[in-house]
Amino acid sequence: MADYHDDLRLAHVLADAADAATMERFKALDLKVDTKPDMTPVSEADTATEELIRSALQRARPRDAVLGEEFGSDGHGARRWIIDPIDGTKNYVRGVPVWATLIALVDRGAGGDRPVVGVVSAPALGRRWWAVEGGGAYTGRSLSAATRLRVSGVSRLADASFAYSSLTGWEELGRLDAFLQLGRDCWRTRAYGDFWSYMMVAEGSVDMCAEPELSLWDMAAPAIVVTEAGGRFTGLDGREGPHGGNAAASNGLLHDELLRRLGG
Repeated sequence: MADYHDDLRLAHVLADAADAATMERFKALDLKVDTKPDMTPVSEADTATEELIRSALQRARPRDAVLGEEFGSDGHGARRWIIDPIDGTKNYVRGVPVWATLIALVDRGAGGDRPVVGVVSAPALGRRWWAVEGGGAYTGRSLSAATRLRVSGVSRLADASFAYSSLTGWEELGRLDAFLQLGRDCWRTRAYGDFWSYMMVAEGSVDMCAEPELSLWDMAAPAIVVTEAGGRFTGLDGREGPHGGNAAASNGLLHDELLRRLGG
């Protein structure tokens, strides 16, 4: 198995720089916000942060490809960095502190198309989570001050805490009734949203979560954190990993039931 710890250290350096850039503009009265063609917001902080990360990667890993939410794909190497400069832009522009920079490395030359490094950094929450293939998942303020993550041991739906982002996507997918029934059958449901739901699954404070429509940059970093914490991360069709266009994540014990309820 390849050693990706140097890449993990680089991802932390990138996240440190991104944190400084995003926090500088968070709650700024003159923050410029535009609307993308898909009608989602993009702030000047989104674009500036992605540019910053891309420039650093060009210097540190010039042979690697890059895919980012704001500027698309560059390069054709087997190794590809996946970037979401601000996951939770709607929160960011409204002053809600639940947003994060997501940085992942996918190595197609390692016999697959799976993330091998992932960092999720939420500076307004004072939190960071990360994982490296085969090395476990952690949370803390730095590599040297970290706590290992482990998913929960909850095995009954009636005891489970289920997290999600919103209802509208499930309605558009034609699965709102199944989604609502799943919520009724769980012990607790909460709409934490975006990256945070997946990080709570990895921490063991939430047992499962799902979203009906996502992009690779939304999922690559959370996927490896969840799986290295002992959980499962699939599409709603059960395909392992972050490539299905939607997501189901759990502690593993509840995963088959989650897919049975929401998959199709």
